[in-house]
Amino acid sequence: MPIEARGTPIFDEKGNIAYAIVALQDITERKKAEAQRGEFVRELFELNSSYERFIPRQFLQILGKNSILDVQLGDQVQQEMSVLFSDIRSFTTLSESMTPAENFKFINSYLSCMEPLIRENQGFIDKYIGDAIMALFSGEADNSVQAAIAMLHRLKEYNQGRRRAGYAPIAIGIGINTGSLMLGTVGGYNRMDGTVISDAVNLASRLESLTKKYGVNLLISHQTFAKLGNANQYNIRLIDRVTVKGKSKPVAVFEVFDGDEAEILEGKLETQTIFEEALFLYYVHNFKEATQRFQDCLTVNPRDKVAQIYLERCQQHLI
Repeated sequence: MPIEARGTPIFDEKGNIAYAIVALQDITERKKAEAQRGEFVRELFELNSSYERFIPRQFLQILGKNSILDVQLGDQVQQEMSVLFSDIRSFTTLSESMTPAENFKFINSYLSCMEPLIRENQGFIDKYIGDAIMALFSGEADNSVQAAIAMLHRLKEYNQGRRRAGYAPIAIGIGINTGSLMLGTVGGYNRMDGTVISDAVNLASRLESLTKKYGVNLLISHQTFAKLGNANQYNIRLIDRVTVKGKSKPVAVFEVFDGDEAEILEGKLETQTIFEEALFLYYVHNFKEATQRFQDCLTVNPRDKVAQIYLERCQQHLI
């Protein structure tokens, strides 16, 4: 039985201790209560850690909340952020060749490779949509671009493992946009979820889908380009101006090709000046000269699908 001893000194008239009264107390209940309190704190910590897998800690911080218990339906905040969308190309076709168990194993192995790269670049996963990732970056726009480049480099390593295991490599597309977002909670009394509401999200998703059309890996909007700390540290080229649903003015779209395969990257670097001249000629409607420049690009870099698209556009205008 745990015993706690407490002594009370008794002093004589000169201030010296004459004797002491010692009291013995059974502290079993107190020790038990302390142990229970410690267990409760541990369980609460584990519970909060588990909730972070579903509601990111950064999401709570942006809302100004310390715990998931503090979140109320309708909590919201407006903030400028960068939105990253990524998706596996031709995933539907790929998934049809796998069993349900193989599908989940494949998706989880892929997402497990990508999630740390977003976190390392000061971002967090807002949601997984099947094989797609939607991530948010509340800091500098560079964080989102650097995360995307890191994802493309990591994909090369991931595909090496797939080849060794006898599987075909996969490709992904990434779109990034920066703008003002409304981040908050929606739902009902029994079920609510964190969400982001903004045109900026729609444009990021649109850019991701355009990577398939242009045969590129990473597209960013003019808004993201304008927010980069030093755009010269990246390999970037203007691709097009696109009109997004609900918007009357076209948006300038840029390709960041730092994450390309070495051979493709070198080809784009070698033809970048010619490509920019060709694009300028195209937009001033000098389609004859633009045709020649785009042909020059393709002679050096025949895998440049963007140059091929513009060449075909020029030829259509010359008919």
